[in-house]
Amino acid sequence: MSGVGIGQRPENRRQRAVKVMWTAVWLAYLGAPVNDLLHGGHAVGVQVLGWTGLGCFVVWYMLLLFRTGRGERTGLVLGSLAVLAAESTLLALTLGRAWLVLFVYVSIASGAALPPRLARWTIPGASALLTALALVVPGGSSFIAGLLVPALLGGFAMTGVRELIRTTIALREARATVARLAANEERLRLARDLHDLLGHSLSLITLKSELAGRMLPARPDEAARQVADIEKVSRQALVDVREAVTGYRRPRLAEEIAGARAALTAAGVRAELPAEPGPPGVPEDSEAALAWALREAVTNVVRHSGARRCVVGLLHRRTLEGPVLELSVEDDGSGDPTAGHTPGNGLDGLTERLEKAGGALEAGRVRGGFRLVARVPAGPVADIGSGA
Repeated sequence: MSGVGIGQRPENRRQRAVKVMWTAVWLAYLGAPVNDLLHGGHAVGVQVLGWTGLGCFVVWYMLLLFRTGRGERTGLVLGSLAVLAAESTLLALTLGRAWLVLFVYVSIASGAALPPRLARWTIPGASALLTALALVVPGGSSFIAGLLVPALLGGFAMTGVRELIRTTIALREARATVARLAANEERLRLARDLHDLLGHSLSLITLKSELAGRMLPARPDEAARQVADIEKVSRQALVDVREAVTGYRRPRLAEEIAGARAALTAAGVRAELPAEPGPPGVPEDSEAALAWALREAVTNVVRHSGARRCVVGLLHRRTLEGPVLELSVEDDGSGDPTAGHTPGNGLDGLTERLEKAGGALEAGRVRGGFRLVARVPAGPVADIGSGA
């Protein structure tokens, strides 16, 4: 990278050289003072003082521009501008009208180095001092029109450039923050997906493995069927994980109802589930959120509740906020379905999924068991009854 982007500081020698060159181009307007020193008929001593003063002015001006935006105190910048203004006044009074052009640089430095709330006073102030000296210095009045407009326009243009630089830096920082937040959100999404996918599949594999082990001595044919189911579940879990990593998997209620029936039956839990997956026209985000809710609820029933019966209901309700699809999962177990879950996973992750879809989650113990209710917006569909 050879150039320096707006709002960026030079990072190497090449970039510093480029910035010096672009800044030095505008020093061409100092041709009038240089010509005055070369051909103005001044004494040698005056010429030496003039060259010294001009050199000090240019160095001070360049340093002020290069240090802009590095956190200097406003008082230090104002002091530097005062030095430039005093030197310009001294040179103009002693060497003549050709040196009035220095006030244009004072005005530009004000716009570049000061906040707009101060620059709006210092730029007119430098211009006013230029006008006053032009009226005092012999022949200076003829320079007022040619220098006053560049001083005002240049100064206020630099305030705009300074604000543009600040905005660019703020946008760059905001972009970096958004990228970090997006990465964190993606990691959290992946953690939730893997927890939900693997928790359900591994629980089913464990149950079927135990069941196959008990059947193996006396009923090898049935044990072989359980092993075949284990292979099928394992392959599907692998596919699900791959799809979850790529971010394309959207679970469906019909699939999760079938999976819930298989998991509950394998665990020896009497299952009562809806015959239909739900009404048509439900938004994809809502259906996916309910599917995740069903998977998480059934996984917790199988792993932690010790239940003998599980009832899954699916209702469509009309509320003041609009139609809502409600999924309920209730068991008669005495265990804690939330045992062992960590923040960001389990019911916490499920709550986040539902909230993103515009829904809500309720979970807690009821008489004789545990009940989980998930609600999501359903869209304008017709009423249906419970399939429980």
